[in-house]
Amino acid sequence: MSAFVWGEDSPSGAVSSTTQDPLTGNAIRLLRYAGIEVSSRIGFERVGTDSVGTFLNYTTTIVNSTNATLSVRYGGISVDGHVASPLWVLPAGKKLSKKELKSNLDAVELGKMHCLTSGFLSGDNLFSADSSSQVLTVVPRTALTVSSVVRDPRRYHSVLCSVDGCYPTGKIRYYLTVDTKDYVFVWAGRTAIHCGT
Repeated sequence: MSAFVWGEDSPSGAVSSTTQDPLTGNAIRLLRYAGIEVSSRIGFERVGTDSVGTFLNYTTTIVNSTNATLSVRYGGISVDGHVASPLWVLPAGKKLSKKELKSNLDAVELGKMHCLTSGFLSGDNLFSADSSSQVLTVVPRTALTVSSVVRDPRRYHSVLCSVDGCYPTGKIRYYLTVDTKDYVFVWAGRTAIHCGT
C-alpha cells in the first residue's frame, strides 16, 4: 500500500491542486492519480449552544474515470496528532434526551448538524462509528461523495477567535483508502469553513 499526501507530489505519484467552489468560493483540494480524482473540503461547527466543543467534518468526492470498480474505506483523522474517531450519527427522526446526549458524547443527531442540513456536507454516505469499517464502491465513470464527523479531541484552546471570526487551531489530517492507496489531506485549522450557525 502507498499513500498520496496533498501538497507532496512526486513524478510517479498523485498530482495535487486546489480549485474554488463556484458557488461559495471556498477552497477544494484535489489529488489526481491514474484516472482517479479525490477532492476534499473541511468544515467545523460548535457542538451546541449548551455544550462545549467543536465538530470537525470533511466531505470527499471520488471520481472514477477508470474502467474498474473502486473500493473506498474509512482511513482516519487526527488533529495536532490527537486521533479522533467518527461519531455515532443518529438518523433524522431519531432523538436522544438531553441526559442521553450528555452521557454519550460520541453521538450526534443528523437533523441538528447545520453542516449537514445546510448541504455543506453530503449526508448520502456517512462514515460513522457504526459504519467506519464499511466498504463503499465507485463503479466506472461515476463519482461518490462520502462525509464524516468527529468531535475535536483536544480539550483546550482548540478554537481561536479574532475580528476575522473563529476557526480551529492546529493541523487537521485525514485520509481515505481508495483501492490500495491512501489519499491524505492536510488542512490548517484556519482554512476550515465554518458551516454551522
